[in-house]
Amino acid sequence: MAALAYNLGKREINHYFSVKSAKVLALVAVLLLVAGHLASRRYRGNDSCEYLLSSGRFLGEKVWQPHSCMMHKYKISEAKSCLIDKHIAFIGDSRIRQLFYSFVKIINPQFKEEGNKHENIPFEDKIASVKVDFLWHPEVNGSMKQCIKVWTEDSVAKPHVIVAGAATWSIKIHNGSSEALSQYKMNITSIAPLLEKLAKTSDVYWVLQDPVYEDLLSENRKMITNEKIDAYNEAAVSILNSSTRNSKSNVKMFSVSKLIAQETIMESLDGLHLPESSRQTSAMILMNVYCNKILKPVDGSCCQPRPPLTLIQKLAACFFTSSIIGYLIFYIIHRNIHRKNKPSTDLESGEEKKNIINISVSPLEILLQSFCKLGLIMAYFYMCDRANLFMKENKFYTHSSFFIPIIYILVLGVFYNENTKETKVLNREQTDEWKGWMQLVILIYHISGASTFLPVYMHIRVLVAAYLFQTGYGHFSYFWIKGDFGIHRVCQVLFRLNFLVVVLCIVMDRPYQFYYFVPLVTVWFMVIYVTLALWPQIIQKKANGNCFWHFGLLLKLAFLLFCICFLAYSQGAFEKIFSLWPVSKCFELKGNVYEWWFRWRLDRYVVFHGMLFAFIYLALQKRQVLSEGKGEPLFSNKVSNFLLFISVVSFLTYSIWASNCKNKAACNELHPSVSVVQILAFILIRNIPGYARSVYSSFFAWFGKISLELFICQYHIWLAADTRGILVLIPGSPMLNIIVSTFIFVCVAHEISQITNDLAQIIIPKDNSSLLKRLACIAAFFCGLLILSSIQDKSRH
Repeated sequence: MAALAYNLGKREINHYFSVKSAKVLALVAVLLLVAGHLASRRYRGNDSCEYLLSSGRFLGEKVWQPHSCMMHKYKISEAKSCLIDKHIAFIGDSRIRQLFYSFVKIINPQFKEEGNKHENIPFEDKIASVKVDFLWHPEVNGSMKQCIKVWTEDSVAKPHVIVAGAATWSIKIHNGSSEALSQYKMNITSIAPLLEKLAKTSDVYWVLQDPVYEDLLSENRKMITNEKIDAYNEAAVSILNSSTRNSKSNVKMFSVSKLIAQETIMESLDGLHLPESSRQTSAMILMNVYCNKILKPVDGSCCQPRPPLTLIQKLAACFFTSSIIGYLIFYIIHRNIHRKNKPSTDLESGEEKKNIINISVSPLEILLQSFCKLGLIMAYFYMCDRANLFMKENKFYTHSSFFIPIIYILVLGVFYNENTKETKVLNREQTDEWKGWMQLVILIYHISGASTFLPVYMHIRVLVAAYLFQTGYGHFSYFWIKGDFGIHRVCQVLFRLNFLVVVLCIVMDRPYQFYYFVPLVTVWFMVIYVTLALWPQIIQKKANGNCFWHFGLLLKLAFLLFCICFLAYSQGAFEKIFSLWPVSKCFELKGNVYEWWFRWRLDRYVVFHGMLFAFIYLALQKRQVLSEGKGEPLFSNKVSNFLLFISVVSFLTYSIWASNCKNKAACNELHPSVSVVQILAFILIRNIPGYARSVYSSFFAWFGKISLELFICQYHIWLAADTRGILVLIPGSPMLNIIVSTFIFVCVAHEISQITNDLAQIIIPKDNSSLLKRLACIAAFFCGLLILSSIQDKSRH
């Protein structure tokens, strides 16, 4: 009864919610979201700096998240690079002094808070030519006005950044009287034109007063109430944000510190001054406001303008636009022909005359349709991660944000289980299932920011290694069994692996190596192909006739292992090979190939392990050592139980070691040699019991079929800022945002997978003469791309 209900439930879900209907729903959602965000930008403005200075929330205890954009955490070298030859002035009371100290400590963490508090404090870094001054002016009065007035004179060097603010001293000295507030309004009114004049050439920020924790205030500060502070803030905002022409003031209001203080003022030592962590957050916000537009950090989207379109991007836009127009023309012509040849009724007989002409879809129309769809999808990619239309937020890791989704998808995976078509080790359904659940775990790992938690990081490294293990196993098995070393097979594999990445490199203006996994599997596929295709070509059919060929193949594998070891421990030789032009254009990142060497070296043995496993497994299978019937254990009961015990112990031992890992660098050194332990343990646990081989999760297998597209698409339409942040389609509701963005992301990945398959059939024909012509065209295309890329690089420099 339970099994019947289970099957009926799945049937009902599949009946009412198909992939096609899901994609239509995703398209409608995208159109509504684009319209909503465009309207919001028009109504609220498109200035992420304003959001950074005025709004945000805490993720956890000390991680500040600005509204709609990402904040970069500046290092010492970055801060000095941004502020070279700059002069920054802080003018105000003790709270501004605190902000000054926190700002200076970003440049020089050793700078100490010492000296007379009620006087000016200078700081200068002579190497970077950075000058930061604190000017003690605790009240908005004639003294502060005179200091600011001096900077407005043409003969005086003006600070590049001015941060000012004061009010609590006026409340304290005048015992919170209304006359003091009136005088404050008069003084700030007289200073406002001077600040406005300075704001034309310098960045001027007025810091609003933070709330106090009244219970902790000393007796001589009891008059500084939050009600008084709010009144002074309202006065400052109303005066500084107005002008004679009623236009927006150039003086920027630094009001975000109020929000920060509301959450942290309880940790204050005296109820007036903020704890150090809050001051550091405010100082980092100031650094982001000024430096993001200069250094343009990837994970600092606040205050960054949209990057200008490159020549290649403009040409790509023209190509996709032409494809859309071309497809629409084809579609209209097709509809007209269909109408003309529509079955008509014979008036005399009353019967329909059937069409004689059969309308078939031409390859050109399929090509245009595919590029039309791809163009629309790429427009969505660009809007998500380059156009600043949608919002972006920083990642924040918690154990619950990683492990709860893992449990959720595990339950779904178990719910959707079916019988396999075959019960061989690592059959197609099983490998798709394996890719699927690994990809889902990796996606959760990326969006939750779990790389900061070392035990999770080490286990995810095994999953990446397992993908490469499958690369070695799958391609070796194909070449060994089929013996097909033809150019068509190579081109098909290379096209399917690289098509999406090449398009994204063009549209998103990113280097090929940025999508590191695709270069990795591409190079390893070519390594496997060259190893087996070079003379003497040894395949299973040939080896069955003479065992000597098995020995020959082992020699080939041994030579491959030697080459891997040599390149792994000879960085210079590796870099020389991949630094040759034009190969270097594919493998350079930030001007060198170190990142590529690091990625390759991290999983250098696992593809070899996959090839060796495939060789041993197929040899045992050929000699009928294995029992792969339905429900049968792989070996005899004693051997199966022993291997299962060893596998479980090995699996758990690796997990314990990875969970106790203290140093990422040291663990990464051991990873290439030991990752295969957990991979082999999993394969044996999954395949030795006959009942385990006979079932698979269709839920995981579905995702496994589009795992490559999921891995690549996440960079721009699920994550944001090149994986550093999270895409926000629905602000203010993190859970709903994840549900909607994930739904659209999966639909897009599935559609791209279908487009890639359709294009592969057309662009990579089976006829060798046609294929060679297409390859010549593809080579010409890449030559043109290299030339344009070189021109772009020269213009940038």
